[in-house]
Amino acid sequence: MRRALFMLTMVVSVAGAAQPMVSIPDGRFAPLFGLDVGQQAFPIAGFRIDVRPVTRARFAAFLSANPQWTKARVAKALADEKYLDGFDAKTNPEAPVTGISYFAARAFCADRGGRLPTTLEWEYVAAADETRRDAAREADFAQRILDWYGKPNRPDDLLQPGSPRNVYGVEALHGLVWEWTDDFNGLFVTGDNRQDGDKDPKAMCGAGATGSARREDYAAFMRYAMRSSLTPRSSLPRLGFRCVMNVERSTP
Repeated sequence: MRRALFMLTMVVSVAGAAQPMVSIPDGRFAPLFGLDVGQQAFPIAGFRIDVRPVTRARFAAFLSANPQWTKARVAKALADEKYLDGFDAKTNPEAPVTGISYFAARAFCADRGGRLPTTLEWEYVAAADETRRDAAREADFAQRILDWYGKPNRPDDLLQPGSPRNVYGVEALHGLVWEWTDDFNGLFVTGDNRQDGDKDPKAMCGAGATGSARREDYAAFMRYAMRSSLTPRSSLPRLGFRCVMNVERSTP
């Protein structure tokens, strides 16, 4: 019964389009970067997350209701010149929307009453495979991720399913698009990055992975390196996003 409730699919509406979400339970997770000496993991408070990245059709509905985010009207401070390049919601409407700046992704999620996931939350969910809640340090899973990352990009790649549904019921976290996180340009490490202090600056230049032969470390490092290369205005052709929502907690 508990598992059935945990896997219950939540449905949220945005501008008339249904967006399936699943519930992620409380847990603990050890990311590649950010742990203090002697610290084993960070606690994770449960949340809900989109099953798949936000689609072109759903972003088009958002643009219709919020025309200030269209390519013609978006403020230059909020998106670079590549923002929404080639965007066409009528062509493959269920493909993930890409070419979206951080500001636009945050605005979309806020419009739904949600937010972008923190990096810690994203990595926590993305560490799961089809049967294990934490396969991040398993060489077989890491190699599959590296194989996905190593595939050449083609125009029709956005039509593929991406990585299969994991144990939580979340799909396409790997092998489809890169995804924005709320604290992409910081060394995250808590569920609320306002709690974070300054961390070792060597971490973001690869000190944690340099010289490591562990494929699982390298797969994660590739994601951190990609995030560190972004600015909030960045709009890349393989960069999309998904939203999360907080779980209401009763006061004891």
